[in-house]
Amino acid sequence: MSKKFRIAVFASGSGTNAERIFQHFKNHDLIEVKLLLSNNADAYVLQRAAKANVSFKVFSRQEFREGVVLQWLQTGEITHIVLAGFLWLIPEELISAYPNRIINIHPALLPKYGGKGMYGSKVHEAVKAAGDKETGITIHLVNEKYDEGRILFQASVAVNSTDTADEIANKVHQLEYAHYPKVIEKWILGKL
Repeated sequence: MSKKFRIAVFASGSGTNAERIFQHFKNHDLIEVKLLLSNNADAYVLQRAAKANVSFKVFSRQEFREGVVLQWLQTGEITHIVLAGFLWLIPEELISAYPNRIINIHPALLPKYGGKGMYGSKVHEAVKAAGDKETGITIHLVNEKYDEGRILFQASVAVNSTDTADEIANKVHQLEYAHYPKVIEKWILGKL
């Protein structure tokens, strides 16, 4: 059997996307989720990782910036990095070590509603305030700037004028759950 690709998932919060990634790759022949990394010791995603038998580590901003996290990735022979609700900007050292091997999902149709501070409910509230008729998800490679890496995939959903920000969020979450694990798989296997 050929050597498996090894994913590290970075997450800061609840971890609903991370959980679906764990499930998708649980018995995969070529790809395994090796590690979950979080900057939040209280994040519910840590419990999801433990339940899925995925090793996890929590790190500080200093450890992230000073190469400790990169050492963990190298020690774990991680081949690809998946961001799933991770809010910090990725250091250039990490981007250089994993060129075109870091992927992120954003809860809007970039370039709309991207950049620093645009995440989670803030994005959905902006979509509602603008009166947009559609929103969606963007899955993209990660570079040195928030939400500016090459777009790999987008999917959209209609927004009704009566939708609340929470209802918009629910629609977007369904797109995330349906597409992110499959797009990650295609990306890692070179099919995108």
